[in-house]
Amino acid sequence: MSSDPPILVIGNSDGIGLATTRALLKLGRPVIGLSRSDSPLRENVPDLPASYRHIVCDVTEPNFSDELRSILLENPGLRCVIHCAGVGSGFDPGDLSGELACFRTNLLSVVELAAVVIPVWRKSREEDAEGEAARPAHLVVLSSVADSFVVSEAPSYGASKVGLSRYLRALGIRVAREGIAVSNIRFGFVDTKMAQADVKPFQISVERAAKVVLEVLERRPPVCTRPRIVACIAPVVAEVQRAQLFFAATIRGLL
Repeated sequence: MSSDPPILVIGNSDGIGLATTRALLKLGRPVIGLSRSDSPLRENVPDLPASYRHIVCDVTEPNFSDELRSILLENPGLRCVIHCAGVGSGFDPGDLSGELACFRTNLLSVVELAAVVIPVWRKSREEDAEGEAARPAHLVVLSSVADSFVVSEAPSYGASKVGLSRYLRALGIRVAREGIAVSNIRFGFVDTKMAQADVKPFQISVERAAKVVLEVLERRPPVCTRPRIVACIAPVVAEVQRAQLFFAATIRGLL
């Protein structure tokens, strides 16, 4: 059994979170999974390592913070959390409850996560200052290149990703002095149940996305956008969209 501390993967019952969990276990890393439904690994992986533990918890529920505190208390060496939980939302003008759920999952759960883990990691670093150096802490969160655009078909999704990416960038700058790295992974289209657009340019598999997550764990960059071609195209498309919105607003003002 590995002597490495576990990695906490939040939102790992499907999609990128599940693929990342599989990749970590294949490398022999202990993993604690947390998601709102049970893990399919129990049924689909007959030789599931004993080092894997799964907790059923919805990141939007009031007990989320308590579950996080319990995990940290039981695993004092835990220094890495990967937040993969996310939802998409269409727009129904007759029922905006999906808008609230989208913000709670995509943005507020990350803020709640940071509020629990960062003080614990900071305290651990201070306690170890005179002895053995503390293991560097790392918070990894999956965002989206949707943070570059106005997504009129799903206002809450695009806006939650804008807020998430800005929050992670500022948070990372601030806590770097505490020995904590924050990485924001901005994916384009990934082959998951959330990718429901009719056209999905440069879509990648969940396995490829998981490889990106592992690369980020190794390099600890503040921002990583994949695939790389999307990182080049997204700013251009965003500027075109801004020009279109400005032109449309100007025309409406003249009518």
